[in-house]
Amino acid sequence: MSNLEVSQFTHTPYYCEENVYFLLKKLCKDGVADADGSDLFVVFISNDKKQIPLWHQKASTRADGIILWDYHVICIQKKREGNSHLVWDLDSSLSFPSPLASYVSETIRPSFQLFSEYRRSFRIVHAPIFLRFFASDRRHMKDSAGNWTAQPPAYEPIIAEDGTIHNLNEYMEIHASDESTNMEADLINSVFTQQLGVVIGENQLEEFFSQIS
Repeated sequence: MSNLEVSQFTHTPYYCEENVYFLLKKLCKDGVADADGSDLFVVFISNDKKQIPLWHQKASTRADGIILWDYHVICIQKKREGNSHLVWDLDSSLSFPSPLASYVSETIRPSFQLFSEYRRSFRIVHAPIFLRFFASDRRHMKDSAGNWTAQPPAYEPIIAEDGTIHNLNEYMEIHASDESTNMEADLINSVFTQQLGVVIGENQLEEFFSQIS
């Protein structure tokens, strides 16, 4: 388990995709992950209604830490040297990082009976691909008058290697109809080649990572 503290990472509230982008870079730089990030995966969580309940979130005002995000982004690290898969969630009040099984049971709570509109889908993107292609000019954080809905980070917006200035919407638009229903080798292989990764349902997350070699 890492000795890194949440306070050592770049974190701007409501900019979770950018926070994860810099988290990936720090994990690689500090030797906590493979230098090229090949053991890291970015996971976007959302649904058709853009209403996803997650528990143990620091932004919550409730004792159980539940909050309704429109989307959320975390990092999952493939297990190393016999350890469990790890979840890096800078907005979670659970241990940092958390074992995947614990995070699923405590934060996602798939056994909790939710109305169908709150069901969550997961877009999984391989970190080396995400670091090359992700871009955001933060337009989603401005209202119709052009005012910021939350103060943006002080650093410059992230631009993709190919010069793209904004494609965040392509990552965060996630629909139940996009979900792959089987865990065959083709799906697992696709996460290593597809710019936007693969989309799975909330009950498939642990199974998916159990097949990542």
